[in-house]
Amino acid sequence: MKTWRATAVVALAPCMAFAAPVVPAFSGMPQGTSIEGWKVLKPSPKAATTQYTLVRDADHTVLRADADKSMSGLIHTIRVDTRRYPLLRWRWKVAAPVAGADMTQKSGDDYAARIYVMFDYPASRLPLSTRIKMKLAESLHGQPIPAAALNYVWDNRHPVGTIQPNTYTDRARMVVVRSGAGQANQWVTEMRDLRADFRAAFGEEAPHVVALAIATDTDNTASRALAWYGDIEFLADGERPPK
Repeated sequence: MKTWRATAVVALAPCMAFAAPVVPAFSGMPQGTSIEGWKVLKPSPKAATTQYTLVRDADHTVLRADADKSMSGLIHTIRVDTRRYPLLRWRWKVAAPVAGADMTQKSGDDYAARIYVMFDYPASRLPLSTRIKMKLAESLHGQPIPAAALNYVWDNRHPVGTIQPNTYTDRARMVVVRSGAGQANQWVTEMRDLRADFRAAFGEEAPHVVALAIATDTDNTASRALAWYGDIEFLADGERPPK
């Protein structure tokens, strides 16, 4: 049972001053070395582990993810004031979307690439029934559960812009950023407004970010996927590129 497989988090970031947020950049790490500043995230203990390695691609060091019937990710704890730094920018590439995936079914909850953003949402604001379910999930998986998360995904079939609850928990909302194979094997740069997306997904103002994660997973569909991730950045609203 993987009740919280989509958004389990090993720890929340400690309270700290809201300095300009810095995510450890893959481009600054030598290929073939350890991935500094990121820890393994494995919300599904029984699943095989996705392999993450630093490789060279287009003259940059990037993170390569190889999933083979596997589910694990990498997590970086960071505290970000979304009022000051509402924008999230990253680059990614997939060899192909997961052909057999279906985000409307637990049996199809797999993605060639996804970025998790976890928020400091007070569990006390949730209905009692939801809090009970979260406590049950925590006891099953032995990991704290974030009360709100956005999952930006490269899907295989649903239209770009789709936002819907994860099949395992409605406290994680899936946001389709790319869909299908039309841009497979191409680097794509994304820019998302976290405050706008949180409002669209949850109908509330976005709290501070407490963790960021990457995952390529194929355990539910028993398939394979290959993806690459470039650097991830939090930006101030004034750094938004002109339209």
